[in-house]
Amino acid sequence: MKKILSLAALALVCMGVVWAKGGSDVAAQKSGTPTIVVMPKLVGIPYFNASETGAVQAGKDLGVNVIYTGPTTADAAEQVRMLEDYISRGVDAICVAPNDAAALTPVLRRAKQAGIKVLDWDTSADPSVVDLSVHQIDDRQFGEHIWDLLVQGMGDSGDYAILTGGLSAANLNSWLDYGLAYAKTKYPRLNLVSDRIPTDEKQQMAYQKTLDLITAYPNLKGVVGVSTPTPIGAAQAVQEKGLTGKITVVGSALPTDSGPYLEDGSLTTSTLWDPAKLGYLTVVLANNLLKGQSPVNGQDIPNVGKIIVNPDGKTIIMGPPSDFLKGNYKQFPF
Repeated sequence: MKKILSLAALALVCMGVVWAKGGSDVAAQKSGTPTIVVMPKLVGIPYFNASETGAVQAGKDLGVNVIYTGPTTADAAEQVRMLEDYISRGVDAICVAPNDAAALTPVLRRAKQAGIKVLDWDTSADPSVVDLSVHQIDDRQFGEHIWDLLVQGMGDSGDYAILTGGLSAANLNSWLDYGLAYAKTKYPRLNLVSDRIPTDEKQQMAYQKTLDLITAYPNLKGVVGVSTPTPIGAAQAVQEKGLTGKITVVGSALPTDSGPYLEDGSLTTSTLWDPAKLGYLTVVLANNLLKGQSPVNGQDIPNVGKIIVNPDGKTIIMGPPSDFLKGNYKQFPF
């Protein structure tokens, strides 16, 4: 009998714990504290770790509940599953960096129908299903800038290759499309040796793909890498093969990750923005939207700076990128 009573007591305690957790959420909702979900393409890589720092800090500064979560691999289907769960919980805003924009359209449409504010950030979603689209930089300027960096390193002629995080990532494709169109007219003597090569947002895969390129194309002079692990993996391969100074590697990478490869020249230049500021800006804009406040061109966002709002009223550009070189990368704390 004592055993039965003990088990019953334990069950009541467990129920109490579950109720308390749920009760806390209900209390937050009743007090008017909004819940904002910020979902990256994946968690666990330095870029999105830095974005998380900014998003969480914005939540603290603004007094809102921020849930920063995402899949452990760049998986659109897992993003959909997770978003379905948060829609059923009745969160107030969803901010997502889609791995595949088309794959997320139905679930984001359901979120809007449920009265949830929908933003994309870092990577564009279907424009018809978002209230705001938060961009790091102007895609055309960034794509063209990467090709200018490539040519500064390897010259305006010769073989080069493109490594990308994933073939379905809208932001990466936009940069590459603009860069390739620019190169066609500005640098017609550049020779792209293959279609863009996906690396699944993994440094190790970028490293292996670069080794394969070096073997297949002995006259390779340059590599463009987009998605932050990609230029690092490419530089690692160039370093290992003793080809520093013979193959130029440029692309989007964090300065702290870039440092060892900038130091020896296996990575010529990396370029990016502060991902913590991007996370911060995303939460600020989502919170403002929940309060009925639309962004304004030239608006000065605390801890971020002045933003650009395109004429459509819903595309926001955080600002220009920074280039990281051997002589300056230590100045950047991300």
